[in-house]
Amino acid sequence: MDTTCWDVYDACAVAVQQGQTIEAVSDRDKEFHFQNWFQSILEGMNVQFDVPSRNAYPDFRMVVPPEGYEVKGLAWPGRERDYDANSQVPSGCHNGRQIFYVFGRYPADLSDYPKNRAGHREYPVVDLIICHGDFLNVDHDYVHKNRHVKGFGSYGDIMIRDRKMYVAPTPFALTTGTTGLMTLIVPEEFEPNSRFRLVGELERREAQEIVIGYHFDLRTNVIESTRIPNPTAGVSHRFRAYRLKTQADKIVTMQDVVDLEPEVDE
Repeated sequence: MDTTCWDVYDACAVAVQQGQTIEAVSDRDKEFHFQNWFQSILEGMNVQFDVPSRNAYPDFRMVVPPEGYEVKGLAWPGRERDYDANSQVPSGCHNGRQIFYVFGRYPADLSDYPKNRAGHREYPVVDLIICHGDFLNVDHDYVHKNRHVKGFGSYGDIMIRDRKMYVAPTPFALTTGTTGLMTLIVPEEFEPNSRFRLVGELERREAQEIVIGYHFDLRTNVIESTRIPNPTAGVSHRFRAYRLKTQADKIVTMQDVVDLEPEVDE
């Protein structure tokens, strides 16, 4: 299969091993610092990609082959069980492109990292996982859309916008043997590059039920889902974890039990 994921992972691994740090342009930069780090990796590879823009999905869209990379930076220690997907539900395919997710963790406490001459803090990548989107969600049919209803409020002239946010598990929560290391997770049919060694066989099974809708009662603030039996319940999807032969061979496995109940918004 024609894919850039082997070379992209290799370039990221080399950058981390050589101490290429993340650089935050300001202490308030909580979103784009890791994305900028990843962009510098792609630029160093001399590959063609579309420059990311706000609200675009995925963040980086490769020209050839048709692939995309969605980048998620996570502070560690901190929230690592799940992450917010504000615009698109995770998936391994979007708009004809194969999608990969890049999860990179960096130190939560940056006070020990001094600023450089430009006044920017520089700090390392703690660990990293690049995974195929199907590892997070194998459904390619759902299309994200925001809708609205009118007529709310005392005078009936307020609009309610249904702007969905998806909370999905991170691959760090789904696996063991990935903390402090770098790992590539792809479907088992991907033919491995000769630079890589297999470090894990992973399996995910489809749920017995799927959510097809939800209802929110504005009077009680209660939200209820509508579920139906999953027509492909129990179907197994197999993945493999790889690392470069020069990296640690620690085995990667699936977590036995993953608590995916998200934090409650107040």
